[in-house]
Formats: sequence, structure tokens, C-alpha cells
Amino acid sequence: MKQNPKVQPSPLNRSAKNSAKRKKRSNKKKIWFSILACVLLAGLSGYIFREQLIGFGFDHVVAPAVAPALDKSYVELKDNENSGLLTAKDSNTPFSLLLLGTDQRGQENGLSDSIIYTVIRPKDNRALFVSIPRDSYAKIIGAETVKGARKNTKINAAHSYGGPQMSVDTVGNLLDAPVEYFATINFNGLTEVVDELGGVELPITKVIENKNPQHEKLRIEPNKPIYSGHEALMYVRYREDSDFKRTERQRIFLKAVLDRMKNFDNIVNIQSILGVAGSNFKTNMKSEFILDLAKRIIMDGMTPQITSHMLKGEGSHTDQWYYLLDENDLEETHQLIERWLDPRAASADLRPASGED
Repeated sequence: MKQNPKVQPSPLNRSAKNSAKRKKRSNKKKIWFSILACVLLAGLSGYIFREQLIGFGFDHVVAPAVAPALDKSYVELKDNENSGLLTAKDSNTPFSLLLLGTDQRGQENGLSDSIIYTVIRPKDNRALFVSIPRDSYAKIIGAETVKGARKNTKINAAHSYGGPQMSVDTVGNLLDAPVEYFATINFNGLTEVVDELGGVELPITKVIENKNPQHEKLRIEPNKPIYSGHEALMYVRYREDSDFKRTERQRIFLKAVLDRMKNFDNIVNIQSILGVAGSNFKTNMKSEFILDLAKRIIMDGMTPQITSHMLKGEGSHTDQWYYLLDENDLEETHQLIERWLDPRAASADLRPASGED
């Protein structure tokens, strides 16, 4: 029996099939090229419009969620015409801010363990930190209205007598300078904020430890890549070396926090960070103004250039240990603050006469 010969496809059919295969491969290539182009375009657009995207997210997602918590932290100062008036529209104007770290517990005011008079120049992206040692001997403005309060004593007592208002009045009188804004944060708040940031980098190269048995137990190990909120708190509170070094650590810590906020994860997590901060501090800055400053830090991607100065003086023991401030240095500091608050001041005018930075 003869087998039928195998039917061979005609040249025309082979050509049609090959053409269909080539077209199919071409279509697949076009699809992949289209996907790749879309990915590249999206990535490029995300890079080019990163500022706009972050700005949109901050304005429409973060700000509305955080503003209510910040509004609850608002405390108005009496007899302060500028209290809370600056807004995003005129935030290029230099302004003064008193930063207070307190040991507040429960409903009591607590002592101000950290006192830093600050001038912010938003347009120049610069900040002046004037550290006032907590044991500085000063006239406490308003002490006469509080039973048992001392009119002349350590400046950190002002907050325990009359809260932020008395601290603002006392520091303003001491420096003969305006205090437009204040911000106080208690130590629990500081710990939580640092932990929300994922810790901070601190230049600790040797063990920091309290050895005086009358002081709280404190020990920080050196050379760690990141330090927790509790360790950061111990870092700024340690005081067994000198007031100068202690205030220097406080300034280093503040800069470390600003640097950490630029981390991408923290930009994404800014809502949670500001939420924690909002529940642990008091200020007379309106939420609009705070959020505008936070947005500037994130969008600019640069930590402000910080100029530091600590009030000079020497220790003296009478009924207790005090830090007696140098009158000449106080006058020079007053003049320095005036220059920083002048929007027309040139960079050369912003450097302390002592050469600190």
C-alpha cells in the first residue's frame, strides 16, 4: 500500500507565517519598549518634579492631618504684639525663637534644663544659637507675682515659677532683645521624636558617664552609628564636664535632628513625627507657620548654617552655685542679635566677635 506523500506548505504560506511571526515579535518589542519608556518617563518625571510631588503630598496629605495636633499645642503670650502673627507669606523675615527643654512632669511647669535663644534667617538659611547656661544668675521677671519665688536666682527657675511666659520675659530682659516665639518640649517628647526619626547620629568618641553618686545614673557607649531617643536625652543632659560642653552638645543634637529629618524615610514619615512632637510641646507659633518651616527644611534638602555662641561668665558659690554672666559679653551678644534680626545685614555682620561658630 502506497503512503501518501507529505504535503509541503507552499512558498506563499511559509512567507505568510514568517511574516506573522515577525509581526508578533515586533509587537512584543513595541510593548516592552513602551513599558520601558513609561518606566523611564515616570522615573524621570519623578526626579524632575520631585519638589512638586513632595510639596503636593505635604500640602494635601501631611499638613491637614498634623495641623489639629499642632493647634492643640498653641499657647498665646500676653503683651506680645507679634505672637503667632508670622505666616508662610512673610516667613522670609528674620525672627527670634526661644527654645526650652524642660523636665516637666504632670501638671507642674518644671525647670528649663536647656535654654537657647535663636534667631532664624529663612531667606539665608541661617540660624543663630545663643546658649544660656541654666545656672545663670538673672532677674526673674514676674517673680513678685508668685508666692515664694525668688526675684534673683538661676534663670532656669523662671519656667518653674511661671511657665513659658516668665521664661520669655526673663530671657528678653537679660539679653535686651525681643522674643517673638517660644517652643518648649519636655524630655519625654524629645525621646519619642528621636525614636520616630529612627535615632540620630552623634559624635561620641568616648564613654559618657555620670560618676557622681548624687546624679542620675547615666552611661552612653561611644562610636555607635545611631543613638536612640533615650541615649540622645542622656547626651544633652550630661553635665559632669562643663556648662560650655553641655550647651555645645545641645546645639550638636539640634543640628543632628535637622540632618535626620532629611532622610527619605523621615520625609515619608513626617506626619507621624510632627504628630508626636505636637503632643509633647507648647508654642505660640501657629500651625501654618510651623508646617511652612518644616516644608522648607524638607524641600531645600539643606540643614541651616548654624552660628553658635554661649554666654560667657564664671562660677561663684554664695547661698548656692551660680553662673555669673559677663556684662561686656551680654552687651556684645545684644548687638549680635540686633544684626541677625536686621534683614539687610550682610554675612560678615553675622559672625560673633568671639569668632565662635
